[in-house]
Amino acid sequence: MRGLPGSGKSRWVDEFIGSQTLEVAMSIRSKGYFSTDSLFYVGDEYRFDTKRLAEFHQRNLSGFIHALSVSQPLVICDNTNMAYWELMAYEAAAKALGYQVRMVLMGEPRDPDHQVVCAKRNNHNVPLAQIQRMAKQFEAC
Repeated sequence: MRGLPGSGKSRWVDEFIGSQTLEVAMSIRSKGYFSTDSLFYVGDEYRFDTKRLAEFHQRNLSGFIHALSVSQPLVICDNTNMAYWELMAYEAAAKALGYQVRMVLMGEPRDPDHQVVCAKRNNHNVPLAQIQRMAKQFEAC
C-alpha cells in the first residue's frame, strides 16, 4: 500500500480482507498484515513517538519478511511508502521469495486537493503542512 495519511489505505485493506472467505481473512489479519502505525497503539490509543519510528519500521519489515519466509499466502504492507527507498526492502524480499508484488497507490499524493482531503480525514491528526511535506517526497515506481 502507498499513500498519504488519510488517503484510504487502511480502509482499502479492510474492504479487501472483508471480501475474502472467513478463513483467508482471519489468516491475513493474524499473520499477513503489517502496518508500522499499528505498533504505535497502546490499547486503543494511538501514541506516535518520533523516537521509535525507525525501530517500528524495522520491526514491521522484520514481521513482513518472516511472514514471507513461512509462506503466508498473502502478505500486506500498509505504510505511506512515499519514497521508493521506503518500499524497496519489502518489494525485494517478496520477489526474492517468489511472491507476486502488487502496489496499490491511494489517490494522487501531489494533488493539492487530495492533500487537503487527507489532512481532514486522517485518523492520526497529521496536519496539512506535514502531509504536504510528505507529498513532496513521493516517487512513482
